[in-house]
Amino acid sequence: MQLDDLYRRVIMDHYKNPRNRGKFEDDVVTIDLNNPTCGDRISLQLKVEDDVVKDAKYMGEGCSISMSSASMMTDAVKGKTLDEALEMASKFSSLMKGEAVEFEDYEDLEALSGVNKFPARIKCATLAWNALRKGIDGTEEKH
Repeated sequence: MQLDDLYRRVIMDHYKNPRNRGKFEDDVVTIDLNNPTCGDRISLQLKVEDDVVKDAKYMGEGCSISMSSASMMTDAVKGKTLDEALEMASKFSSLMKGEAVEFEDYEDLEALSGVNKFPARIKCATLAWNALRKGIDGTEEKH
């Protein structure tokens, strides 16, 4: 099996079997973003305690790239400090620019590396990550 095939399978697995899809009912940080170019939208919820992402969930609609990226991102940032989550977001941005990046703790993210070949799809892949950044910025402003 070629690497591209493996990556496609990882992306489709997250799309068809999303991790952390749902909503929290209690007090959490909620960020709503959309990509008007293609209609993708996400509502990201973060449970943050003592500057650590204790849990993350999302709801939304969009293409397989945006929804898979949200699934992967919510999985990847659980248990990370806010600084570590921001560092992951920065690394993901580098990945979208075509730079060689490894995610030691969560290799599924590397499956999205091929998106950089399709500039119109980069916004799809980064939507959830932009929501994460916005949520962390809002959390840090409260302290």
